[in-house]
Amino acid sequence: MTPPAFPARTALSANVNKVALLRNTRHLGIPSVTRAAALCLQAGAAGITVHPRPDARHIRADDVYEIADLLQAWPGREFNIEGNPFHNLMDFVRAVRPQQATFVPDGEGQFTSDHGWNLAADAARLAPLVAECHALGVRVSLFMDADPDAMPAARALGADRVELYTEPYAAAWGRPGQPEVLARFTAAARAAQDSGLGVNAGHDLNRDNLADFLRAVPGVLEVSIGHALIADALELGYEAAVKDYLRCIDAVHLL
Repeated sequence: MTPPAFPARTALSANVNKVALLRNTRHLGIPSVTRAAALCLQAGAAGITVHPRPDARHIRADDVYEIADLLQAWPGREFNIEGNPFHNLMDFVRAVRPQQATFVPDGEGQFTSDHGWNLAADAARLAPLVAECHALGVRVSLFMDADPDAMPAARALGADRVELYTEPYAAAWGRPGQPEVLARFTAAARAAQDSGLGVNAGHDLNRDNLADFLRAVPGVLEVSIGHALIADALELGYEAAVKDYLRCIDAVHLL
């Protein structure tokens, strides 16, 4: 199987969940999630990510539909909707038909995503939902731990990409164990690519650790960054924050 071609530049998808979390603390409609998405796109983000959970504690259904409408005016930019396909994700995929659906094995009350799929247990249930996404014209990415041995199984059930769960890397960054952790991610990415999968990455990537990750894990098609990007935007503004993440990406690709 021919591995996917490496990108000329890793795409940055801006996750705007935390904008919604702040908005939801009052009933004033500010800050606007759709406006935040528009500002990120204007600054050069390649797409927008949302993760609408069943309890609607941040992204709400109206946000998904409004961002889908917004992206109609941005041809070539992508909408990535994340979530558990056994909960509420598929309702949004059917209604909106984003460019990408990222399947994440979150529990309904889970604080944040903290592990990838166990395909030995879940592949049979996932396969028909992957097929349904394909029938709708939607690419499927599976949220996965950095386990090289799991990548052929991800491809076998029909996934197009995997999103490597990078919190273990972020926790190890700048510490003595960083090289060993990065080596696992490099091996997982290579195994995915050798299986015919594209590779995305996300969770706790930031302006400090992003470039080191991309240097060690070549061929990453997309990084989805939310918490750190929105935190940086509070200090720098959306435009400067997005452009600084793009600078981190370009520092790798222009070597």
